[in-house]
Formats: sequence, structure tokens, C-alpha cells
Amino acid sequence: MKPDQKPLCTSVAESLDEYFSTLNGHAPKDLYETILGQVEPPLLRATLRYCEGNQSRAADLLGLNRATLRKKLSQYKIAAKAASDSMQLQ
Repeated sequence: MKPDQKPLCTSVAESLDEYFSTLNGHAPKDLYETILGQVEPPLLRATLRYCEGNQSRAADLLGLNRATLRKKLSQYKIAAKAASDSMQLQ
């Protein structure tokens, strides 16, 4: 990690602190699902781009079996081909 970069856990903690401060004392609902819904899709897309759309390789990197990865891609309406194509466009 570069000296000017902070660990991912620090960014997550800061984002959560900011989120809680915007609630103005109101209790969040379904916090776990809300967080997963915000974190999983970009994680899946970035991993698929890194693996050039290869779902078996992406599943291995994520520590998931391929069926679970496919289920999550379907859940979030992520097309593996589109995720890898977006890397080529950059």
C-alpha cells in the first residue's frame, strides 16, 4: 500500500460514521442488507473486470463457488460480459 493510501477498513468506517451522522438520531432499518447491497455489486463488477469476465476465476478470487457467484450476479442484475467489456472501454 502506498503511504498516502488508507486501508479499506478505514474508508468503510468513515463512510459508516458519516451515514450514522446523517440519520439525526433515527434508527437505520435493515442495516446489514443495506450495506451488502451497496458493497457487493461494485465488488462483483470489479472482480469480473479484473478476471476479464471469467466467472470461474472471479469466483475463486472471491472465495465463492461458481453457482453462488452466478446467483449474486443474477440478484444484482450484473452481466458478466458487460462487466468485462467496461474494462476494455476504459
